Amino acid sequence: MGKDCLKDLTSGQAVVDHIKSKGKENLPPRVAHKIPCECGETFTFETVVMNCPKCGMTYGVTPCSSGDINNIQSAGIRYA
Repeated sequence: MGKDCLKDLTSGQAVVDHIKSKGKENLPPRVAHKIPCECGETFTFETVVMNCPKCGMTYGVTPCSSGDINNIQSAGIRYA
């Protein structure tokens, strides 16, 4: 696992904090997943930290684990 794929990042907030601390929040994910948000909106996940355009829920995933939609975690409304 690379430096940006730490196993101890167990919450969405920890993932977002880690990505932002590395300055990588604007990197594209390996796959531009369609995210079904908790509010019912579906949007395209275009950066490794992104807010839902409807409700502002922040989602994050480490760049190296961004190929799997199951690794994307919610961090809270407008957390980023």
